[in-house]
Amino acid sequence: MKKEQELKDIVKANYTKIAEQNKVVNASSCCGATPPTNKVYNIMMDDYSKTEGYMPDADLGLGCGLPTQFAKIQNGDTVIDLGSGAGNDCFVARHEVGHEGKVIGIDFTPIMVEKARVNAEKLGYNNVEFREGDIDDMPVNDNVADVVVSNCVLNLVPNKQKVISEIFRVLKPGGHFSISDVVLVGELPEGLRNDAEMYAGCVAGAIQKSEYLQFIDDSGFKSVTIQKEKPISIPDDILETYLNPEELTQFKTGNTGIFSITVYAEKGGAKLEKPKVKLSDIQATAGSCDASTGCC
Repeated sequence: MKKEQELKDIVKANYTKIAEQNKVVNASSCCGATPPTNKVYNIMMDDYSKTEGYMPDADLGLGCGLPTQFAKIQNGDTVIDLGSGAGNDCFVARHEVGHEGKVIGIDFTPIMVEKARVNAEKLGYNNVEFREGDIDDMPVNDNVADVVVSNCVLNLVPNKQKVISEIFRVLKPGGHFSISDVVLVGELPEGLRNDAEMYAGCVAGAIQKSEYLQFIDDSGFKSVTIQKEKPISIPDDILETYLNPEELTQFKTGNTGIFSITVYAEKGGAKLEKPKVKLSDIQATAGSCDASTGCC
């Protein structure tokens, strides 16, 4: 396997190209990185189109789940989206946090950050912010987020354990995450495991499901729950690019499974209650005067 920085450079280069591709191409390939298939339209992603807050221009067809649907986001929350792309999950989260909350998207591909900012300006959102940076070294202070979400991104990062520890760091005590990702049960064939396209396509970078969940446990998270799980089937016309006929047969008849899972977990500690200001208190303050100064 290639070195960590080399893998990051491969992903960044691929996602710079993917940012300009048609959504149909991205959805009919492995996260936009592999050749598209003629046999199915949608390999990994779930349909966002009926989700509140959805913005079509921000949906590049790169996800493998709907983490915001399971994230228990509340009005006034601060949400961080890891690998925010063109902003799709951030805008869905913005619908949930309302005017009082805040959403921070982090992506290390400059063109994705630029596209997301343009989309936010179109919507007139001033409480959605996009930052350029690595999710294994987030440009965010400690104990900032109530909720962290991510959609098919951790599998692209070589040091997944470091990302999970960063999630723990940026969450407030009592905060939680809901993350959709690709995991494995069984070993991928070498032709898939060592190919740069399959790495950028969210497959070769996936780790064993048991290892993924163990990393979460080891980082100190509690109440770890799989909220959704679905198998991912890669069509033969894509697999044939990487495997010979014998390898393809062995892969399809073997015990290897590729899955999208959405995982929920909580950071321990007492959750701080958000201060609530009553309208009557505001009106009383606005209507009071200090006679000594003549100021209201």
